[in-house]
Amino acid sequence: MATQKLYAGAKLREMRQRLELTQKDFAAKLGVSLPYLNQMENNNRPVSTTVVLALAQEFGMDVTELSAGDSERLVSDMREAMADPVFADDAPPLADLRLTASNAPALARAFLALHRAYRQTHERLASLDEALGREDARIQASPWEEVRDFFHYCDNYIDAVDHAAERFAATSDIRAAAVAELERGGVAVKQTEMEGLRHFDADTGVLHLSNRSAPQTQLFQMLLQVALLRQNQLLEATLDFAKFQSEEARAIAKIGLANYFAGAALMPYRRFLEAAQACRHDLELLAIRFGASIEQIAHRLSTMQRPGAKGVPFFFVRVDQAGTITKRHSATRLQFARFGGACPLWNVHRAFETPGRFLRQLAETPDGVRYISLARDVSKPGGSFGAPVRRYAIALGCEVRHADALVYADNLDVSNDSAYEPIGISCRICERKDCHQRSVPPLERRLTINTDQRGVLPYEVS
Repeated sequence: MATQKLYAGAKLREMRQRLELTQKDFAAKLGVSLPYLNQMENNNRPVSTTVVLALAQEFGMDVTELSAGDSERLVSDMREAMADPVFADDAPPLADLRLTASNAPALARAFLALHRAYRQTHERLASLDEALGREDARIQASPWEEVRDFFHYCDNYIDAVDHAAERFAATSDIRAAAVAELERGGVAVKQTEMEGLRHFDADTGVLHLSNRSAPQTQLFQMLLQVALLRQNQLLEATLDFAKFQSEEARAIAKIGLANYFAGAALMPYRRFLEAAQACRHDLELLAIRFGASIEQIAHRLSTMQRPGAKGVPFFFVRVDQAGTITKRHSATRLQFARFGGACPLWNVHRAFETPGRFLRQLAETPDGVRYISLARDVSKPGGSFGAPVRRYAIALGCEVRHADALVYADNLDVSNDSAYEPIGISCRICERKDCHQRSVPPLERRLTINTDQRGVLPYEVS
């Protein structure tokens, strides 16, 4: 197989600008000529091995970031945006999208933000939103989507918060440490008969935890409160860096960062990484060792992207029974549908049919990348008779080249081409011609309609 050339002009340019160096000075430090650097920054030439070594030695850069980047996920996000029917007759070819993502990533993000604003406006009009004419009826990204994208483009890894949580978790008894930290802040912990999971009364200084919750849930909520009260300065500094467009987005992100701290304290990075590697990512063993739920373990595995100490790059997703994605993250090339439904051929949808069991799937996406996917239901009881049960399914997976690191790959014939099920992201951007589950035609293909015959679909994809 031919070695793939590395084009990372945008990354080089961003790094030079961050260091406040001219092209001439940057070229000198990298040991290349000014014209050569200019060509690399404009993706007219690939990044040479000499430059890669110079970046690592001169600037201490984790060179894996050059290829990891945002380019592939930007392409995926733009393709999904282009799946909107408004672009049906004018969608640019995939090559143009890739060129934009690699050479003009800021323009690509601006386009995605504009498309989100358009969709929000369209939805408001379609539902006859009464906010029309109000002062707060501004056109901007949904706060929820803005926060989701913040974590998405950070690779779901927040370095400062992760390190702070790891320092906090240095003690062997994390529950005692959480209680002691809250007491130092004048907060008492009390188990209470209540509907919710957690309620902090600032006037009395009492943190109420539901006595219906599982012990690991109670501990997680204590750690979350520790983050909100005792790590507030760190959280606020991180939020300042993110520059959210609205107070709603900032508030949602703060809760997200507090949740991140809680998960990272419950499962400290290096200890968790070593344990995961030792047991070959057995979720049940990790859940027992760290006193966490299966979902918490799977989510934490998807965040192990610390520079210089990266774990297996996983994707993680949670869906409800309607197929709606409620949590998603991918450190792999697999990206999830932002608009429309996810691929029904994915094993995460079948997990509801086999409660309490792990389902394994070898899958291949239209771009030829192969994955191993693990799915399981994660129902959440209401805590009393008659209380509603929240039912979800989660999926955790990685590219099949990491199969040896997973206990779940044992006895799977990863070398057998026929063992891989064809899956996609969403129908509008899936190029498979003969999928029996297709709901709408692919965006970039012509259709042939024959009134004299009918196959699985009422049309044929050219």
